[in-house]
Amino acid sequence: MKKTFFSIFVVVMCGLSYFLWHKASQANDGSEKPAAAAPAPAPEVLVTTLVTQRVALTSELPGRTAVYQVAEIRPQVGGIIQKRSFTEGAEVKTGQLLYQIDPATYEVAVARASAALAKYKAELEPARLKAARYEDLIHAKAVSQQDYDEVQAALALAKANVASAQAEVEATRIDLQRTRVVAPISGRIGRSAVTPGALVTANQAQAMATVQQLDPIYVDLTQSNMELLRLKRALEDGTVQSAGDASTTVRLILEDGSAYVHNGTLQLAEASVDQSTGSVTLRAVFPNPKRELLPGMYVRAFIEEGVLPDAICVPQQAVLRDAAGNAQVMIVDETDTVTVRPVVLDRAVGGDWVVREGVGVGDRVLIEGLQKVRPGAQVRIAQPTN
Repeated sequence: MKKTFFSIFVVVMCGLSYFLWHKASQANDGSEKPAAAAPAPAPEVLVTTLVTQRVALTSELPGRTAVYQVAEIRPQVGGIIQKRSFTEGAEVKTGQLLYQIDPATYEVAVARASAALAKYKAELEPARLKAARYEDLIHAKAVSQQDYDEVQAALALAKANVASAQAEVEATRIDLQRTRVVAPISGRIGRSAVTPGALVTANQAQAMATVQQLDPIYVDLTQSNMELLRLKRALEDGTVQSAGDASTTVRLILEDGSAYVHNGTLQLAEASVDQSTGSVTLRAVFPNPKRELLPGMYVRAFIEEGVLPDAICVPQQAVLRDAAGNAQVMIVDETDTVTVRPVVLDRAVGGDWVVREGVGVGDRVLIEGLQKVRPGAQVRIAQPTN
């Protein structure tokens, strides 16, 4: 019995091993097909629906500050500097005394001219009285015509001498006044090139000091002539509307990136184009009460040139570039299918591009999730979060 039971056990175990080996062979040769995978869900994206809006066209132009008025102080008479009456780097007012030139020789000249005037005035009175007497005598035929003419000529000469002496007095007084060198304009005065005791000459080449008016101050900007022509044509055909009085307003960004607190006004545009750069110079004037702007500073200016009343804008992150560098956007149509559409861009305004061609009002432009989709793919529109 034991031998029979053992034989049955061996047969059963062999059969079980064969069954397991057969099943494993079927799994290894791939004859059994795996279960079908569930379809992936459509990617979720964020879109913006395009509408028309009023867009102010603003140009960013580079520029440099320039002094509003500048006066180089030079002596108009010669002499020794007696004193300097200002502090270098300080603010001076129109008419304020800057230098005093030794006036002694000019005071003597005034005295000499005044004495000559008094002499000629003394000579004029007898000539005038004699001419009056001869006026009566000539009517009575008591004097000859020649004597009368000589008396009249002497009177005219005496009057001319008085007039000449008066002019000489005025000239010497002007020279005396010019020994006081005063500020011709208000502003900040720089370093002094002369000290007390120095000899200066009239109209010398070297300036004694320089006064600069810094409030207000000019900002000279450069704009491409092509951009200016394009704006003019757009204004003429009505594509762009004039900004009116706002077109003269200029905002300024300083070298450190901060905004200047005061707005300026556009004053003029050069009538000629720079041949080397192809640009036109624009000049704006800005108030500068705290003297934050100094001549020669590099700045950036923003000028509102016109208004697009019905512009279509797309966010800058929605614009893609093809291999040729052409701009394009992804549009989600009515069936939530993605399509690619080429566009023609105008300019950047803030964080958006102004689009001239390629999209219209009501188009849904994909702005988030661009890396997850391809043209022709189905997508799900996500609700924007605040």
